[in-house]
Parts: sequence; C-alpha cells; structure tokens
Amino acid sequence: MNAQPKINPLDQLTFDNRFVSELPADQETRNYPRQVLGACYSHVLPTKVTKPVTVAHAKEVAALVGLSESDCQTDDFSQVFAGNRLAVGMESFAMCYGGHQFGHWAGQLGDGRAINLGDVINRQGQRWALQLKGAGLTPYSRMADGLAVLRSSVREFLCSEAMFHLGVPTTRALSLVTTGEQVVRDMFYNGNPKAEPGAVVCRVAPSFIRFGSFQIHAARGDLDVLKKLADYTINTHFPHLGKPSPDVYVTWFEEVCRTTAEMIVHWQRVGFVHGVMNTDNMSILGLTIDYGPYGWLENYDPDWTPNTTDKAERRYRFSNQPACAFWNLGQLANAIYPLVGQVESLQQALNVFTQVFGEQWQLMMCKKLGLSRFDSDQDDALFAELLAVLQMVETDMTLFFRQLAEVDLGKDTLENSNIEELIAPLTEAYYLPEQLTPEYISCLLAWLKRYNQHLIQDGIPHEIRRERMNRVNPKYVLRNYMAQIAIDKAEQGDFALIAELLELLRHPYDEQPEKAQYAAKRPDWARQRAGCSMLSCSS
Repeated sequence: MNAQPKINPLDQLTFDNRFVSELPADQETRNYPRQVLGACYSHVLPTKVTKPVTVAHAKEVAALVGLSESDCQTDDFSQVFAGNRLAVGMESFAMCYGGHQFGHWAGQLGDGRAINLGDVINRQGQRWALQLKGAGLTPYSRMADGLAVLRSSVREFLCSEAMFHLGVPTTRALSLVTTGEQVVRDMFYNGNPKAEPGAVVCRVAPSFIRFGSFQIHAARGDLDVLKKLADYTINTHFPHLGKPSPDVYVTWFEEVCRTTAEMIVHWQRVGFVHGVMNTDNMSILGLTIDYGPYGWLENYDPDWTPNTTDKAERRYRFSNQPACAFWNLGQLANAIYPLVGQVESLQQALNVFTQVFGEQWQLMMCKKLGLSRFDSDQDDALFAELLAVLQMVETDMTLFFRQLAEVDLGKDTLENSNIEELIAPLTEAYYLPEQLTPEYISCLLAWLKRYNQHLIQDGIPHEIRRERMNRVNPKYVLRNYMAQIAIDKAEQGDFALIAELLELLRHPYDEQPEKAQYAAKRPDWARQRAGCSMLSCSS
C-alpha cells in the first residue's frame, strides 16, 4: 500500500482574497519602486531568505486563523511566515496608499515593507488578513529595501499583543521569524549605519486599509477607484450599514469617527503614545496600527513624544493625540467628499469624534478612579487637578494609578489620618523622592480630600474601589526598557525573555507576584539610552 501524502495544515486554511479579486490591480508586473496609478495594490512576491526560524508566536492569534500549537512549531510554518513559500490559496500583494506625514501631504506611500498574503476565513466565519512586515522590496519601497531588523520586529510583535490584552483596539501579531540575513540600518538616521539581524513579523487584522488608502485616489482625482475602494470597504467590513450610497458613505464615516475616538481614549487610559500618527498609519477600523517609535508614559509628561523625528515639533505628543486623530479624520472626510458632495453632513459626522471622545474620556477617568458616575459639577475639576498634581513632580503614570487603589480612602476620618501612612502606597510611583516637598504634599492631600469626598458621596467601599480600578489600570505595560533588554538578548540568540514578556503581558491587570520586578519604575540607566527613551521611525 502506498503511503498517503502528509497534509500540510497551512495548505488547509480557507482564503477569500476578495481585495485582489474585486479591486483594480497594478498592471506592471515587475517589482521596482515607482508611482502606481489607477490601482489599489500591486502583485509582489516576498523575498526569500536563507534560514528562517520561528522564535515566537502568539497562540491566541494562531487559533484565530485556525492553526494549532503544533502547526506553529513546524519548519513549514517558518518557511511560510518568513515569505519563502506561499501556502495554497495565498495571493501576495502590496497595497497602494498615500498620506499626510507630520501634517504635510507626502503623496504615494504604500506598503513599502509589508506584503499581504490574503484573507483567511476561520471556522467562525471571521475574516483575518495576514501580512508579513519586513518581507522585502515592493513597488512602494521608495529608496528602501522592504526588509526589517530584529529590534523593530520584536517591538512590533510584543506591542501588538500587549495592546490587545490591555483591551486596546489593535492589529495582532501571529509570529516573529528570524531570517538568517543581515540587514543594514541607520537607527537614528545620523550617518551611522550598521548590519543587524533580519526578521519578519506576521501581522493579523480584519483589514489593513488605512485613511491614506482613500486619500491617494482622491488626491489623484481617480474617483472611479476611490468609489470602488469605498464600496468594497463598506460591503466587506461594514455590511450592516447597507448598500453603498451617499448617505451610507456618511454613516460609514461617522462610524470610523466613533471607533477612532474610542481607540484614542484607550491610548490615553493606559498612557500609550503612538509616536507617528500619520494618516497612512490610521486604520479604517479604528485599530492601533504600525508600531514604530511608540512608548508608554513613564513620568507623566503630556508633552512627551517617543519619536526622535518629532522631537522639535512634538506634533504626536501624548496630550495631542486626540487633536491629531481629529485632524486625520478631517483629511479622510476631504478624501471621500467627492462620493458625498455635502460638506455639512460630513462635518456633522466629524463632530461625532469630539462628542464620543469627550463622553468616553470622562467615563474612562471615572473608571480609573473607581467612581460610580460622572458628576459634571465636580469631576471636571477633580480630573484637571489630578493631572496637574501628576505633572508637579516626576510621577510614573502606570504605578500612580495602580497604587492609588491601595490608598485607604472612602471614610470620614481622612483628616485624622497619618499623612505618611496615607500616601505610603504612592511612594513607589515617584522617580525623585527629593521632589516630594511640603508644597507638593499639600497639593496631593488637597486633591485626595476632594477625591475622598466623592467616594463618600458614592458610598464606595475601599475593596470595591480597588477591584474596579485594578480592572482598568494595568500593573504591567511594555516599557521601552523591557523591550530593549529582550532585543539585546535576542540579538545574542537568546529569545527566552521575548516569551517571558509575552506571557507577562497576556495578564497585565493581574498581580503576578512572581513577575513583580516588571511592575517597577524605569531604571536610571534607561533614562537616556537609545531604544529606552526616544526612538526613530526605523525602530
């Protein structure tokens, strides 16, 4: 009897490549950087690599696309998700899009170092697009090679999953595969290039369509392609809105405004700073996308940006993220205006962002403080005073909110409390204890009294408040210094810390006492170190 051929699990996935079958393709088949006109994408094959090795994968994401743990441990998995082989049903391509970068129109951008493999339909009927980041040259690579280095790939892989488990809308990451190749990069664009280990991340999302996907066609006056893309997007990802029409385009835009506002509220909740909120980095689904020079606020500084390119202007600083999102949505409105023809209806839809963000931000702050309700007569001032107190001294945002849940409040005897004992839980959040002057302590106590009064009015027991706060204030976030240590070890061939951090970040709200060393302030050595403070778009 002849042995039956072994069935490869990756070849059993179900692909529905509607994007390439329904939208216009680039007619040029040669792969070289160029302007691509009248098309939503270009067919392109990933660049093959010499020695792909899967060094990490997210089991939850594998399950989403229909793969088991054992499937992810095969050599074929490494081959496919490094780009050496296309599984049955995959059709690889790079998307065409444009965008505003740092507020200026940049023209055509596109997937310069990302190659899409197609959309998997899982057993639940969900659509998941697979995309390789760092898989080689595309027509949109401009002066670059389309490859990615290990350090940026580790950051993308870990952050995608960290954000998901924090409850932030985000793209996901399936795998991190080293390529066995060396890639030359100038980390800070300062004339000091060096060879670094190469890697590829497989990103997963329902769609990777961006604001800039519509902008490029509108800017070129290619309204036929613009309409085809908008109709495809609504039919595929917003079918509940009905058949595309001018009114439905407005309703769709309103939904994009709403989901974008909700995403930004989550960023502000956990202290996340994206660093490069260009319109080509804004997902049409309200997902956090394109993890480059991101960071978490450590000392609470609303003017902080993690991006060296943004150091002077600080356009994408923490406090300006809501305004940037609103501006970006305005550019999307301009792009789809030819499909609608009414400024007023688009403006009304755009105003949804402001309304939703304001309402959701107030609700979010109430949750961070464990409050039952928002009281407009007192809570706007309560929140404003808290943010002012956080800025008075170098205060770790994550630790402050987490430890605030441990402060013994909600009782009438606060006036008689021992001050040192009362604020003792918060001391872990301060970087420079010498800054805790009598003036600061007085301001902190004044705020605690105001906060305590609200807790008394609400009748919230201490244990209930702590439980509420610990559900929304994480104990663990992916601090840049943690990612950098993992990168340093990975570049030496030790990938254990990547796996350890991935497991840690799966449960960011849990105590995890055996991992308590990661719930600590940024160490002094990381204050100015490259990769731990500010990063470039190459990061």
